[in-house]
Order: sequence, then C-alpha cells, then structure tokens
Amino acid sequence: MDLRHFKYFLAVAEELNIGRAATRLHISQPPLTRQIRALEEELGVELFVRTAKGVELTQAGEMFKEEAINIGMLVDAAIDRVQRAGEGKLGRLDVAIFGSAIYDIIPKLLQDFRTRLPDVHIVLHTMNKNEQIEALRQRRITVGFNRMTPPWPDIGRELIATERLFAVLPDGHALAAHTVVPFRALADYPFVLFPNVGRPNFSDLVLDLCKQHGFEPAVAQHVGDAVTGSALVARGFGITLIPESATKSLRVEGTTCRPLADAPQAVVDLSCLYRANDQSPLLKAFLGVVREYRAANERDAGENSAH
Repeated sequence: MDLRHFKYFLAVAEELNIGRAATRLHISQPPLTRQIRALEEELGVELFVRTAKGVELTQAGEMFKEEAINIGMLVDAAIDRVQRAGEGKLGRLDVAIFGSAIYDIIPKLLQDFRTRLPDVHIVLHTMNKNEQIEALRQRRITVGFNRMTPPWPDIGRELIATERLFAVLPDGHALAAHTVVPFRALADYPFVLFPNVGRPNFSDLVLDLCKQHGFEPAVAQHVGDAVTGSALVARGFGITLIPESATKSLRVEGTTCRPLADAPQAVVDLSCLYRANDQSPLLKAFLGVVREYRAANERDAGENSAH
C-alpha cells in the first residue's frame, strides 16, 4: 500500500469533503477521488458514503482513520529518527501527560529541558495510564508521566517526587478553620474522587487511606480530574484530596486547601515512564533533568525539616 494513500485518506476523513481535501493537498479533485477508490478496492471495504454536503466515514472508515493516524505517527517518528541520525539534530520529544502534576511539576521539568536543549521539539499528548503504556510500546511517545504505576518488564520508571496529600474544602467549611486537618475528621463528610479510569488510581489510594483510618467514605461523585473535583467541592458537593503540587497552581475559587495531620502515609508518587530498552541520547538527557529535579526537591525538603 502506497503511503500516499494514508495522506489522501486522512485529508478526506478530516475535511469530509473531496473538494476541500483536494485543495488542501494541492491536487485536483478527480485524481483524489481515484486514489480513494483505489484504496477502498485494495482494502475491500467502503470507507466513505456520499452526502449532500460531501462525504461521511463508514464504520470501517472510522476504524481505518484511527489506524491511519497511528501509522502516520509511526512514520513521522521514523523519519524524524533517521533525519536526526543523519543530520546530528536532537529532534523531537513526544510526552504523554495526565493528571494533577500538569499544574506544577511537569511544566517545570519541560521548561528546564527546553532551556537546556532549545532545538528539541516537545510535543504533548493527553493520555491516561493505560494509553501511555500502549503508546510507549508502539513508540508513539518517548516518555509519560503518571502516578501509582505497577511494574512492567518492558517499561522503565524514574521517580520524580513523593508528594503529601492536602484536603480541599469549601470556603467556610468547619475544617477550614484548622491549620492542619486530622485525617479521621474527614469521615464525617462526602468525598469527590478522581480519576475514574486506569487502575490502580488515585481514587483507590484515597479509599485505602480511609480504610486505614477506620472508615469507609460516602462518595458523592466520581470525576475525571482534579479541576472538576475541586470545582464540585467549591459548589458544596463534598471534599476531596489532591497532591501538594496541585495546591500551588490549581486554585479554584471557593475552596481552601489544608495539609493533613496524623497521616504520614497520605502521600502519592509521580514517576516518569519510558521504554526500558530505549538507549537514545534524547531520553538520557531528559532523565538527567528528572533526576536533578528530584535531588533538588529532596534537598529542599531536608532543609525545611531541619528548620
């Protein structure tokens, strides 16, 4: 199959109009139509159906679009690697992000890396934990960031930070008057938990902490992320817990954050994920930034505890 077929197909699949796709590709409409028909004949399926406004994807067309995008990413990554080797350029770093760390730690790491290696093109992809692992194995990303990751033999992990958890309370809440909040005091209030996908996840951690402190929380809502969770807290749906880094940048009006007392186990990790067999200089440089950040963070924590 000619790789140009994927390019032609994606143009039509995104524009949903042969004429607009042809203009985008800088070719005339008849040869583009012939290329699409040839692709359908080669696959033995109909990818598009005509409509009054243009075309629509069939079910097979929708599936082929997903695969074509993945193939396109693989081709782009292969071309980039070859050009980087041939020209000595550092190339492109594909980074998967997900969760509350995007509000503080991840931007700091990426900014530090970009300052050191300004010629590297950083491309961000929003993916949950399972999607990150699959994308790493398919070589569609170089690194991912996530929490509570189980061991995989083909996936490496570099610890970035271990963060304390903070309670997020509505302004005026009885517990907001405390400098620190006893964990057991949270038992009297409904919880908003997140995320609702990928196991194990932050919700599992919170439920386990509650169990360790002798109660099972009433769960008011399960939501996808810390922003939604904090927004619901502001509107009186309950309380939630977030990592310390999120308290520095995620400021939702109508909420108050407080550290937890008598709960040294109320912490969560953040790790950088990568292919264990990836020997690229680009990854090595990025992991160097991660290790330096962790060392500086641990040094600051030690100095603060000494005071």
